[in-house]
Amino acid sequence: MKKAISLILALVLALALCACSAGALRPSAPATDISEAPDGVTVDDPDAEPAPTLPYSGEVVLYSSMQEDQLQAVKEGFEAAYPGITMTYQFGSTSAIEKQIFSEADAGQVNADVIWVGDAVDYVAIKQRGILQKYSSPEAAGLDPAYVDADGYYTAARLVGVGIAYNTLTVPAKDAPKSWEDLLDPRWAGQIVMSDPGAAGTTKYWMNAMMCSDQYGAGYMQQLRDNGCVLESGTTATHHQLASQVYQVGVCVDYVTAGLAADGSPVAFLYPENTVTVASPIGLVANCANVDNAKLLYDFILSKKGQEILVAHNLVSVRRDVEQSVDLSSIPSYLSCDFARLAAEGDANLAEFNRIFGLD
Repeated sequence: MKKAISLILALVLALALCACSAGALRPSAPATDISEAPDGVTVDDPDAEPAPTLPYSGEVVLYSSMQEDQLQAVKEGFEAAYPGITMTYQFGSTSAIEKQIFSEADAGQVNADVIWVGDAVDYVAIKQRGILQKYSSPEAAGLDPAYVDADGYYTAARLVGVGIAYNTLTVPAKDAPKSWEDLLDPRWAGQIVMSDPGAAGTTKYWMNAMMCSDQYGAGYMQQLRDNGCVLESGTTATHHQLASQVYQVGVCVDYVTAGLAADGSPVAFLYPENTVTVASPIGLVANCANVDNAKLLYDFILSKKGQEILVAHNLVSVRRDVEQSVDLSSIPSYLSCDFARLAAEGDANLAEFNRIFGLD
């Protein structure tokens, strides 16, 4: 389902870029010349052109909460664009990656060069801890200014929609819930699944946005809990449980559902009224070990080529010049979010959610 679309988010973000100090790219070491063959015959030619050397070398390390197939695709694309640089990544839930980042920061240095987790609210704490540096990527020039942090520490690199998914073997399309209120229908009692917001960054953002909304708030979460909504440990588990018919409907993520459907799983996704959209930023780590390569990776992710790789894996691009693969034309409306309120009330909202679901 491929349709060009211009995505204008009602979501308010204060995003930016993180920079490491400037420096020249490290040339790879020249190959060692072999001047004599085993039989004593000289094989090198002093007049011959020197063997070409790769203009880039070394490695770059990315910490991310994306799906591994998406990270692998980024790795392959980046290494093809910059032969000589090896990209390694560590992936996990947003909460797990954040815990590792903060633990490494306490020990003296984060081992990643680039961080790509959660949403802009997550980056407030990362930024305040001094973990990020400013970086003005040339690829950010064409992005909507709303995607670029005013202070220059991080930038949105992908867009995620949180909506409703259902198992197509047990729920006819005509009967699938079309709004957040529909999930409160007794017919779905005990058949609703969602990820634990304490572990999954996108669900945490959805929970926070809903809790900050006067239309929903904590009262909605209590009703959802009363209707038997079950929490899974993470995004992957939630979607696989739905695909396995353990549950019939769920609060899910568009790109994960689309990936499972493409692989033959009996799941479908719909964007409800007041769809919650999440802009997931990237940032460069302060004093990172591979500063120049980190900038190259940062730029590549934001580039048209990098964004096309994401689109090919069911993500929504932040660029207007990239044709989307996820059909957003059916979104009836977006939930308006006050970013300052999300940042200020996020911890309290998570604590209240945990109390409602018996996790405190």
